[in-house]
Amino acid sequence: QVQLVESGGGLVQPGGSLRLSCAGSGTDISASHMAWYRQAPGKQRELVAKIYSGGMTYTAPSVKGRFTISRDNAKNTLYLQMNDLKPEDTAVYYCRREWPGGSWGQGTQVTVSS
Repeated sequence: QVQLVESGGGLVQPGGSLRLSCAGSGTDISASHMAWYRQAPGKQRELVAKIYSGGMTYTAPSVKGRFTISRDNAKNTLYLQMNDLKPEDTAVYYCRREWPGGSWGQGTQVTVSS
């Protein structure tokens, strides 16, 4: 059974940084296509960043240059480093295994506010 558990969310001031983690069990993150999504209140869930099994990455234009997706194969953990956070980054952030098969984590709240 695949389990993805996010952590690292919280309240941060504009311009601050957070690093989200997604610990996987029942799945090999290094052999999967993994992604981070976010959903703000009243908005659709959107793709933030993706990392393919071969290591190639994609970052959404809205966060490019500020957010970085990475993984630690030894720890079977996916990360999202978020720098220069803005109020519009406030959302619930979800980890997802895109392939093989789709699985979601439970989400972690990120709030950017002064």
